[in-house]
Amino acid sequence: MAKLDRLFDVLLSEEGSDLHLLESQKPKIRVHGRLKEIDSEPVLDRDAMVSYLREIAPVDRWNTFLETRDIDFAYAKGQEARFRTNYYFHVHGMGAVFRIIPARVMTLKDLALPDVLKNFAQLRSGLVLITGPTGSGKSTTLAAIIDYINSNESRYILTIEEPIEFVHPRKKSVFCQREVGRDAPSFAEALRTASRQDCDVILVGEMRDYETIALAVSAASMGSLVFGTLHTNSAIKTVDRIIDVFPPEEQPKIRTMLSESLRGVCAQILLKKADGKGRVAALEILMGTQGLATSIREGNTSNIRNVIQGGRGNGMQLMDDSIETHLKAGLITGQEAYLKSHEKEKFIKYAA
Repeated sequence: MAKLDRLFDVLLSEEGSDLHLLESQKPKIRVHGRLKEIDSEPVLDRDAMVSYLREIAPVDRWNTFLETRDIDFAYAKGQEARFRTNYYFHVHGMGAVFRIIPARVMTLKDLALPDVLKNFAQLRSGLVLITGPTGSGKSTTLAAIIDYINSNESRYILTIEEPIEFVHPRKKSVFCQREVGRDAPSFAEALRTASRQDCDVILVGEMRDYETIALAVSAASMGSLVFGTLHTNSAIKTVDRIIDVFPPEEQPKIRTMLSESLRGVCAQILLKKADGKGRVAALEILMGTQGLATSIREGNTSNIRNVIQGGRGNGMQLMDDSIETHLKAGLITGQEAYLKSHEKEKFIKYAA
């Protein structure tokens, strides 16, 4: 049993999501979005940090951490839980964050996500993006969509992640899960070789740079179904972010490619429940239509809002509509709705 397992037990018993270790501070856990100290634990000094962190890190990852001062990997606590792990250095020494990964892949039904997301799983080609800030549940939603494919289709699915989070059991589909830093040097390099692997579905854990985004859009244009994540909080910002990562002279070309390949965007955030017991997801959903393609191709991304409003009958929705639904159902407070909404004027009357 690793020394850290004791702290993980506290995290699990409190139903928390993250464990934070910072040299010169007490360990902290995040529960329902709020950080709190583990009062029974002492302040962490350098010896304590090294003792905790070195024990669970593979030797090569530990050496890389000391050299580069930042690493990511996954750690399994027996059969109880897995954690996405980041080690780093800061002004006062070492630090680490451990985010819990559910022991099993949750389904769309488990997560109470709208059925329209099944449409993304049933596509045969194109680009689908799951977006949101860090800690908004992007990976969990994406894993549920992939699980729906796995449960209903016989397809070859390649996942490229850093690190591998959800380990998918074999159902109807065949999986190849590759970890950046262990099985491939980068997301871009793994995407390059994907074209030779006869993939039906490709999951890109994070589309963080020009090269990865370019290769993902290209793979989607050539017939693969590509899922990716971005740190954006609306459909419009997602499209703008992809286009803006390209130099000006390449933007007309990428607009054309994206207009032809983008099949959907699901932007999500997590809202604190009114009863203080957990959080609930609010989603903005955009689906591929001729109107969307025209808006992207002509550089008129502000029209995407109108596309979503016009597609409500087909399951599309704006983020503020989702927030308002939760508010009217009594799931969240007016203050939370106001803080997380895009159009504050609409919710200011609830914020008092």
